[in-house]
Amino acid sequence: MHPPFPGPHTGQLWLGHAPKTAGFRRLMAGLFFAGVATFAQLYSPQGLLPLIAADLEVTPDQAALLISASTIGLAFAVIPWSFVGDRLGRKSAMTISIIAACLFGIGATLAPTFGSILVFRVLEGVALGGVPALAMAYLNEEVHPASAGQSAGTFIAGTVIGGLVGRVVAAPLGEWYHWRIGMGVVLALAVASAICFLVLTPTARKFQPTSTTVRQAITSITTNLRSPVLVVMYLQGMLLMGGFVAVYNFLGFYLLDDPFNLPVAVVSLIFVVYLIGTVTSPWAGHLASKYGPSRVLMALSATIVVSVLLTLVPNIWVLLIGAVIFTGAFFGAHSVASGWAGAAAEVGRAQSTSLYNLFYYTGSSVFGWLGGIFLAHYGWAGTALMTAGLAGLALVATALLYAFVVQPRIKAARGQNASHEV
Repeated sequence: MHPPFPGPHTGQLWLGHAPKTAGFRRLMAGLFFAGVATFAQLYSPQGLLPLIAADLEVTPDQAALLISASTIGLAFAVIPWSFVGDRLGRKSAMTISIIAACLFGIGATLAPTFGSILVFRVLEGVALGGVPALAMAYLNEEVHPASAGQSAGTFIAGTVIGGLVGRVVAAPLGEWYHWRIGMGVVLALAVASAICFLVLTPTARKFQPTSTTVRQAITSITTNLRSPVLVVMYLQGMLLMGGFVAVYNFLGFYLLDDPFNLPVAVVSLIFVVYLIGTVTSPWAGHLASKYGPSRVLMALSATIVVSVLLTLVPNIWVLLIGAVIFTGAFFGAHSVASGWAGAAAEVGRAQSTSLYNLFYYTGSSVFGWLGGIFLAHYGWAGTALMTAGLAGLALVATALLYAFVVQPRIKAARGQNASHEV
């Protein structure tokens, strides 16, 4: 047993839950379930969009607003939630977040009209913002520093599994019974996961309440927005996530139509390729450490462009290969960009992470909806080319950053080392 922080009887400083201890295992399991609870209900309508559009008599781009409504609510809630966590504690704020989200999720599932569903989805997104806003801070406070990377990977795995379960479970049930049944079952799984989070996570030992003034927060945010490295990373999150959500919002509509004519239950299996992200995310991080994050981001952005163009080939196997490569490249780029957004912040690291999330989910909301406009006017080619264009812009932004900021810094550092050697 570790003494509390700080040790009241031993005088020793407790550094956090160490690996292989009961507290560490409970914390990892609890935060895994928090990720599942959050992202299962956030994205559960995505595989159901064709069914929702037909049942409520709305267009594909209007149906996609059910995803955009939640992600835009989440985007603008992450920064406020970070202040709530500073005052109430990470677990307490996350508990409020998950419980409120489940209640709003019930409203979204039962609401009779499309407009009322949208309102509940916005509120659900606002509530869900507390989990991604606070999970990493909670982990960094409560686990031993040596195991921080492992613990972060566990939470991210929960978000990937949650998003996958939400999509794969909801779509077949929606086709066999009704789309509300599909969303309802996923919500029940989210509630069960939320209960696991509440029961399993241990009481926080290292949290110290703090209060950041509005002026301090604005100073941190404006400082981060003056950094060219951070601004480009925020743009990476917005552009790449926007294209990623657009593809998975509307790929189902494409596969349901000619020349594929696949049933919804089969189309939902496309989301299984999300699992490739559990491999490519750490791999991309390793490459970034070896070759530099800007070079890796440029390579991954170029890969996204090529792979999304493969989905234009009217062959199911070529399309699947393109989807696998596209998904793996996106998760790798997201891992590198989000990590750099935190590491490159000289002040207000928490605010920098929140800003990344703000841009990330704003891109999801805006471009995830805009992809439907391109689909309506130009078919799948319109959505795919829009996504390729967004990835191309991300590539250009990173290339400019590398040419005008990163390379000069590398040359300056080499010059300083040479002068020291002399």
